[in-house]
Amino acid sequence: MLTPKMPIRLVAGLLAVACMLPAAELSTRKILNLATIKTMVAAAEAETQKRNVQVTICIVDDSGNLLFLEKEDGASFNTVLFAQKKARHSAFFKAPSKAAADSLKNGNMVILVQPNAFPNQGGLPIKADGQIMGGIGVSGAASEVDEAIGQAALDAAFGKTTP
Repeated sequence: MLTPKMPIRLVAGLLAVACMLPAAELSTRKILNLATIKTMVAAAEAETQKRNVQVTICIVDDSGNLLFLEKEDGASFNTVLFAQKKARHSAFFKAPSKAAADSLKNGNMVILVQPNAFPNQGGLPIKADGQIMGGIGVSGAASEVDEAIGQAALDAAFGKTTP
């Protein structure tokens, strides 16, 4: 038989049990903030001036969402798409896009059918403490120069890194 105090006791009992359960652990993940992006872009722009090239610079998050895109004066329009593809490749595959280019040169044709793969040097993953935070892609100069510009951006934000 229900008494007026039973619902109160039931709620109190449920609260007591809930307090004894361990709290769910939420994962912590690093994300790119605006200050980091600005640091990376400034370094990339400085490197393009030093090398006297005009490129498109793209930064994406770990899901491939566009965070920053800049087409410098003089860079061709196709570089806009190429820079995005290089950045997304690096974020999704957690590796420099040059790795895919090298794989293709070695005869691995599978890379051509993998979604979001772009086997062209110039994309680098953005990592901190072993976590992928996104990718940077540069397009418009020779591929090794594109990658060097991206590396300068990473070095400015995170210190000397290796892809």
